[in-house]
Amino acid sequence: MDNFWGENFYNHPELTDEMLEVAEKKLGVKLPAEYVELLKQQNGGYTTNFVFPTDQENSWAEDHVPLNELFGIVTDEAVETAQNILDTEYMTEEWGLPERQVLLSGAGHWWITLDYRNGGEPTVRWLDVESDETFELASSFKAFMSRLVAESEFEQF
Repeated sequence: MDNFWGENFYNHPELTDEMLEVAEKKLGVKLPAEYVELLKQQNGGYTTNFVFPTDQENSWAEDHVPLNELFGIVTDEAVETAQNILDTEYMTEEWGLPERQVLLSGAGHWWITLDYRNGGEPTVRWLDVESDETFELASSFKAFMSRLVAESEFEQF
């Protein structure tokens, strides 16, 4: 996705192999290769505004969920950011989220996550804390990415 990334508002540093290793060890998971490749282009930040079409009405919309940002991996505690997958443990506790999730995007009340509860390759899941809503968006991160639609074009579908 050549036009995936928008602004790196928090000035995340370039992703290194060491940062990836720290993240996977701390989270206790192997991150999907497609996700890592995106982070090598830009280590998280705002996207160029995508939506993921759904067949299920949800708290966000009747037929989609947003992907306006994608969290990166920031191991330097001096970098202040709201877009870091390493905040997953804290946010899981703070919001009462299910275990074995890696937060990819969200705003507290809702999240898009990598769900590792079934082991192996994670599914991509929608979680809404306020409406107690949870459902699978895609069977893998690759499948999730392949179905994203530019927000500006979504009305045409």
